[in-house]
Amino acid sequence: MAELAPLDETITLDQLDRDPFPIYRRLRAEAPVCRVKAAGRTFLTKAADTKYVKDNPALFSSDDPNTPMKRAFWSHTLMRKDGEEHLRERGAMAPAFGPRVIRDDWVPAYTKVAEKYVARLPRGEVVDLFPALTGPYCARGLAILLGIEEASDEEMQRWSQALIDGAGNFGWRDEPFARADTANEEMHALFDRVQDRHRAEPGNSAMSVMLNADDPIPESQIYANIKIAIGGGINEPRDALNTILFGLLTNPDQLEEVTRNADWDKAFEEGVRWVAPIAASSRLVTEDTEIRGHLIPKGDTVMTIQASANRDEEVIEDGEVFRVYRDKTPHQSFGNGPHFCQGTHVARRAVGQVMLPILFDRFPKMSLPDPDAVTWRGFGFRGPINMPVLLN
Repeated sequence: MAELAPLDETITLDQLDRDPFPIYRRLRAEAPVCRVKAAGRTFLTKAADTKYVKDNPALFSSDDPNTPMKRAFWSHTLMRKDGEEHLRERGAMAPAFGPRVIRDDWVPAYTKVAEKYVARLPRGEVVDLFPALTGPYCARGLAILLGIEEASDEEMQRWSQALIDGAGNFGWRDEPFARADTANEEMHALFDRVQDRHRAEPGNSAMSVMLNADDPIPESQIYANIKIAIGGGINEPRDALNTILFGLLTNPDQLEEVTRNADWDKAFEEGVRWVAPIAASSRLVTEDTEIRGHLIPKGDTVMTIQASANRDEEVIEDGEVFRVYRDKTPHQSFGNGPHFCQGTHVARRAVGQVMLPILFDRFPKMSLPDPDAVTWRGFGFRGPINMPVLLN
């Protein structure tokens, strides 16, 4: 009979929040399947294993009852559903993410916001782009896409962070849930208010297509899925954007080549590979199974660590290094299988095709005076929490 995976009692949630990469490097080498006591999860740090889990939803269910997400979101969201139920809810939003709608509606909208928000930045000053640009830009674009333009940039960002902190509150502390509760109350009040407008003037926004569907999903699930988009749709492109800026500004030779060849798409893919914005995902084990010879019992929760898989020595050389012009390497930052991130194509365009070229066109000599001043945070979601650049 296979034995349980080794148990690590030394890793802390604080260490994972501050800098998980040395821990992941050690686990890949010594214990790629490892029960981490602080997280109450079995960590999978190798690319083959994370992909295997995501590709087998029958054995590794998204419906993990031990996650704080349901408590934080006031609902059972499509992120935690499988099969037909997941497909129906995902499909309800799908028209808002069609290729033609992205091209004709969202790219022009994001471009307009990008030009306006970049134009208000001062020249010749050190500015923290996180609050001045990257956060508000991703918040505004998403508000338009979702059909909740009435929400301010500040509200969108606050709600998003409250939902993320609540969903990642594995210690089940009261304070993050209290903030999530306040955010839920405010979001529900806004969603109630915008319904009449969307019924009177149907459009391609996520709220509009769900409300006006021939066979709509229940209102509670419409609200839940808009909240999922708020929770993930700001931080993912924002963190990717800040990460790519850091990578390019600390590698001026790469920045020069990317600018010359307009290879912003390549910079985007390398940035999200290097530091995955969504770094870890939970899955519930539905039957006793084995991974790398270790028993994973039914009812256990495994955690696929995309952040580690993207640096796995078996699939990528020098994975710790930001290098735009490396051999094409598959990454798992947007997931795979049925839960592949629905907003991927919007994020790629909003960051890689819209914001990066506009920003570097206006500030071609932008620099990062002190890379050490940039602080990185996050275990479930990861990125820089500040980005002090000199705008020239």
